[in-house]
Amino acid sequence: METRVDRIVLREIRMPLLHAFETSFGRTTERRIILVEACADGLSGWGEVTCGEDPFYNEEWTDSAWLMLRDYAATDKAAAVRDNRMALGGLEAAMWDLEARRYGVPLWEQIGGGARREIPCGVSIGIQESIDALLRKIDAELTAGYQRIKIKIKPGWDVLVVNEVRKRFPQTRLMVDANSAYTLADADRLRQLDEFYLMMIEQPLAHDDIIDHAELQAKLATPICLDESIRTAHHAEQAIRLGACRIINIKLGRVGGFAEARRIHDVALSAGVPVWCGGMLESGIGRAHNIALSTLPGFVLPGDVSASRRYWARDIVVPPVEVSARGTIALRDEPGFGYEIDREYLDSITVRREVAAR
Repeated sequence: METRVDRIVLREIRMPLLHAFETSFGRTTERRIILVEACADGLSGWGEVTCGEDPFYNEEWTDSAWLMLRDYAATDKAAAVRDNRMALGGLEAAMWDLEARRYGVPLWEQIGGGARREIPCGVSIGIQESIDALLRKIDAELTAGYQRIKIKIKPGWDVLVVNEVRKRFPQTRLMVDANSAYTLADADRLRQLDEFYLMMIEQPLAHDDIIDHAELQAKLATPICLDESIRTAHHAEQAIRLGACRIINIKLGRVGGFAEARRIHDVALSAGVPVWCGGMLESGIGRAHNIALSTLPGFVLPGDVSASRRYWARDIVVPPVEVSARGTIALRDEPGFGYEIDREYLDSITVRREVAAR
């Protein structure tokens, strides 16, 4: 989108997680997060860069995103940049937030959302030290009201684990996420998951592969949901046409911001493919942007947008993001993303700051 700004401020903050989060490609105990502040006319719009600390989820990481924003995205060279969608998406999100504040409207309205006043929430649970620990964690999240449970899987932590979870929680809406941990050679093993009536298997195969996912989906009764493989609306069109998935996870950072997220949403909606909003261990700023995105009409499945207190002893937004006892987050009608910045805390956890002229 085109909007005038006076300056762009980059901040890196460091936030320790309340609990370590483990997936098939690593274990995270602290988040290094880049925040983008777009300033104009006495207003500030805020965005969050959702990449990880290392280039494991995709090719971006905190330090690469900082350089990309400073040297390219915040300059007139941005249009020529290839990929680096998380860095670009953090800036784009800040621009949308600034524009909403200029018009005095909520961000969800500015992006064309508002299909629901409350968004349904699920949780993503990382790989635990034992099955018993996982079962206790799931029980706690269901008690808190969350409507859907997602558990991470990998070879050696899959069929047996899911079997135990399903025996303990036979009625729970359950899905699994592999983060590309398998290959087509594992099709027979993945087919064993069909007996557990899962909502979906998320991204079982390679991050950049749609064709193999189409072959795998033909062998499974359980819907495949694509995450890392879908970066653009064109990817979504290809995946749907080939039958590579029946559900799509849309993450703002992965696709480069609201503009592309809406295009992917529209492609899926027209094809009757449900979408939902995935999470990347965001602070309250990224979480608030995810709430806005989740109000578009095609987001009919509970996403990974959960309460601040699941991750942080103290969040950088006031009030913190809260989830109701029935597992929903209510929309806020304040201009922009709807929350205030806790400036005192933000300053205390900022480890570097740089102003990029524009």
